[in-house]
Amino acid sequence: MLPGFLLPETTIREAGTGPEVDLGAARGSLILLTLGITRIIEQESLDVAIWGSADNVEWGAKPIVSFPQKFYCGTYQILVDLRAHPDVQFLRAKYQAQRWGKGELKPLFGAYVFAQGAQQALSMTA
Repeated sequence: MLPGFLLPETTIREAGTGPEVDLGAARGSLILLTLGITRIIEQESLDVAIWGSADNVEWGAKPIVSFPQKFYCGTYQILVDLRAHPDVQFLRAKYQAQRWGKGELKPLFGAYVFAQGAQQALSMTA
């Protein structure tokens, strides 16, 4: 149910998947996704994609939307038009982290993904 976290604040050290979230009344609407990166070390990148499912079993061959690859702390937002995916009832975030360079090769991120209806987001700014 929205608003809610597709990925609660998480320490990311490797690839993973967030919990499945039921869209409830937000099904087939515009939603605003916020990716927050709260912790990072140098020479690493984070890829976050949002997947949709009609039945919470089959998640399709490709994500509904992906954030551009990120390298820095910050908050990043994208607007998703679920009217193009009327069958989608559930969403989940999948992430992949990479690290290169000297020292420890295991990445380290602190991140979250928050989803809310676009109308909710607009009414909060008015």
